[in-house]
Amino acid sequence: MKQKVVEFISSYIEELTNEDIEKLLEIPPKPEMGDFAFPCFRLAKIYRKAPQMIAEDLKNQMEQAEFLSKIENNGGYLNFFVDKEQFAKEIIKQSSVPNFGGSTEGEGQTICIDYSSPNVAKNFHVGHLRTTIIGNSLYKIFSKLGYHVERINHLGDWGTQFGKLIVAYKKWGNKEEIERDGVEALMKIYVKFHEEAEKDESLNDEARAWFAKMEQGNEEALSIWQWFKDISLVEYKRTYKLLNMEFDSYNGESFYRDKTGAVVEELKEKNLLVESEGAYIVPLDEYNMAPCLITKKDGSSIYATRDLAAVLYRKKTYNFSKCIYVTGLEQKLHFAQFFKVIDLMGYDWADQLVHVPYGLVSLEGGKLSTRNGNVIYAEDILRESIDKIREIIEEKNPNLPDKDEVAHKVGIGAIIFNDLYNQRIKDVIFNWDKILNFDGETGPYVQYTYARAASVLRKAGIDQVGEDIDYSVITDDASMNLLKEISRYPEVVKDASEKMEPFIISRFAMSVAQAFNKFYHECQINVEDETIKMARLKIVVLTKTILKDALSLLGIDCPEQM
Repeated sequence: MKQKVVEFISSYIEELTNEDIEKLLEIPPKPEMGDFAFPCFRLAKIYRKAPQMIAEDLKNQMEQAEFLSKIENNGGYLNFFVDKEQFAKEIIKQSSVPNFGGSTEGEGQTICIDYSSPNVAKNFHVGHLRTTIIGNSLYKIFSKLGYHVERINHLGDWGTQFGKLIVAYKKWGNKEEIERDGVEALMKIYVKFHEEAEKDESLNDEARAWFAKMEQGNEEALSIWQWFKDISLVEYKRTYKLLNMEFDSYNGESFYRDKTGAVVEELKEKNLLVESEGAYIVPLDEYNMAPCLITKKDGSSIYATRDLAAVLYRKKTYNFSKCIYVTGLEQKLHFAQFFKVIDLMGYDWADQLVHVPYGLVSLEGGKLSTRNGNVIYAEDILRESIDKIREIIEEKNPNLPDKDEVAHKVGIGAIIFNDLYNQRIKDVIFNWDKILNFDGETGPYVQYTYARAASVLRKAGIDQVGEDIDYSVITDDASMNLLKEISRYPEVVKDASEKMEPFIISRFAMSVAQAFNKFYHECQINVEDETIKMARLKIVVLTKTILKDALSLLGIDCPEQM
């Protein structure tokens, strides 16, 4: 319908392209002001007239179109009132197609998304949830637009910290305890190392020596390191299973250790490397950045070197059209340096590298589970959310079928929705009362709306309705407002992909849920009049489909009953 209005205006204004008109076209703030508004201010310079006069002239020139009920001049705006019956028919027809909101724009293109990426042998804490949840949502959004997406978990599984951990294990570790307690036991001895190293500096020398052995391929060092990694992955995958997430690659930093030498050589050949106090750097002062450290004094690589090796490998392996890195805002400088080095190396695809930063996680109100004083495990938060929802179910609907499955979907959905409800750069606050509220702007509220739509269809004994309905009976404000919200979906998905902002999807889902609940309360659905009943049930079917699809783009499942 928007396109029809654009084309209609375009036939009267030669000076603007369809694209110009589409960008200018607005949705009025109040329904009584029409469905679309075209501002005439930009035409003032072209026509050398006041916008209001231009709007009046255009209104007088415009002939009646079958899809419009009227056109008004409102203070320099041309307000278009769409014929409601036509509008309802058009929206329902378009939103009933398979993969509504999706497209084939990404066909034949690959996007790599690097996200989650916890540091091996360290807790998968609440902070890791953000990169994991945001990255997973971007994977789903781009997949809906036809892209092939490689989900990469670039594990932090290499570096001096493993030398420290090996020293700690050999001095204070217990194999049985580590096998039993996993990452928690590894963290305990890692903390112990730092405490002891403050008293005895030589422990750091031992740690560096063990990491050097790892880099040189020492069998014992690599065997212990692999054991640490295997133990960590068991724990991490348990968290991913709770979130219903998978990855295509777990190639971490260690995978690139035999590829960093070629990167260093290439940087030397291209005269980009400069020696600095025994280390090698790429100077970036003319770009107002600190130098990018490539190798340390002892010749060992650091994560910047491994990131360079990784992106060269990914370009060669996947030939990506975009490589996205989802990490905290504090890594902004690192990615700016690393992307600039790729640019200086002469790779014309440097502009295909994108850093997607996000804010911090903070805690508010109500004690959250912790396994030790200052670390909050992601798994604990997810399980606590599930438990709290189970308690609510037992209290409000104890006879609900599949209670555990529903508690899981709603508990996990509540955490994800809370994370993705604001722009990613904003900090996320955990407050159980807010997150688990079934009435507020929360995941449970949207899921409950989906379950309500499912319940209406169950009671009607129907799950699909054809398009052969009477559109004249769904032209009331509540029905029209809901259909308008639904019609925005393709635009919303596209906008979320371009801005890499999943919150655009979550806000859309909330708007649809709110509009549906208004429709549900104002328009009785299971009425005796079969014509009205079938038309309204068609809207219920569409809402249910759209809510499920939108929430799936966030990584949230919908229970049929709540």
